Amino acid sequence: MRGWWQDLADLVLPAECAGCGRPRAVLCPECRAALDGSAPRRVRPVPEPPGLPVVHAAAAYADAVRAALLAHKERGALTLAAPLGAALAGAVRAGLNNSACGGYPAAPGGGGPVSRGGRPVRGGRPVRGGGPVLLVPVPSARGAVRARGHDPARRIALAAAGELRRSGTSARVVAVLRQRRAVADQSGLGSRQRLENLAGALEVVAGGARLLRDGPVVLVDDLMTTGASLSEAARAVTSTVYRARAREEMGERNAASPRKEGNPVYEAPELAGAYGAGHVRCAAVVAASPEAFELCRN
Repeated sequence: MRGWWQDLADLVLPAECAGCGRPRAVLCPECRAALDGSAPRRVRPVPEPPGLPVVHAAAAYADAVRAALLAHKERGALTLAAPLGAALAGAVRAGLNNSACGGYPAAPGGGGPVSRGGRPVRGGRPVRGGGPVLLVPVPSARGAVRARGHDPARRIALAAAGELRRSGTSARVVAVLRQRRAVADQSGLGSRQRLENLAGALEVVAGGARLLRDGPVVLVDDLMTTGASLSEAARAVTSTVYRARAREEMGERNAASPRKEGNPVYEAPELAGAYGAGHVRCAAVVAASPEAFELCRN
């Protein structure tokens, strides 16, 4: 684990550019341009895992961008959180700006319209007031966090939320996801193997459903390769928010239908389009695999 003196040294004396090795620069101008020099783009892996929300990435995972992400994640170059967070904030904005449905942002999976604050729209108006954009980072394994001395996705998400607030977008980080069981190392696994490895692996912490319903949810991570992690995160968030809302509105719905909570047909997919608050609006990452990045090039 890194010592506090190493973190302090990184803050005041960056040894070299994380992208190209140029001395005395966190990121040199050329490497920073590779990270955020172009507009964030929608990305899509092939094959696309079920339940994957629309994803936007700031850059392709290659060269200087790859080096910077690895330096932050594996070597604890914490000063990189600021530029990586700024790039992630750009991808978040792109995702929010491109999720429109009849004047209101669309719920994921082709669901009904929701308000700017992520609330469901009925009769052309939001049911409840809006809220801040909720950035929900995909969690790293606890062992990886201990070994690295920090949680890279959460740290970048915090920097992104600060960048969004400075630009006038209310945003905060809601780190409510955790691994409910051990998973194998993802490196070297193919798309199908990653899906199987992560299926049911994430859950929302106790009390997290209430926090998730404060505004529109944007899943965030540092990197997307196959999309398996984001797909599993979306499942965990959506199912948890649905169950909480179903419990609250069971009396109202039972008056019009004999269905009971726990009935197989009364599950998250049924109401995914009926409610917007707390549902995953989109996802955003700093970088995506070059193949996914190029696939959606305009």
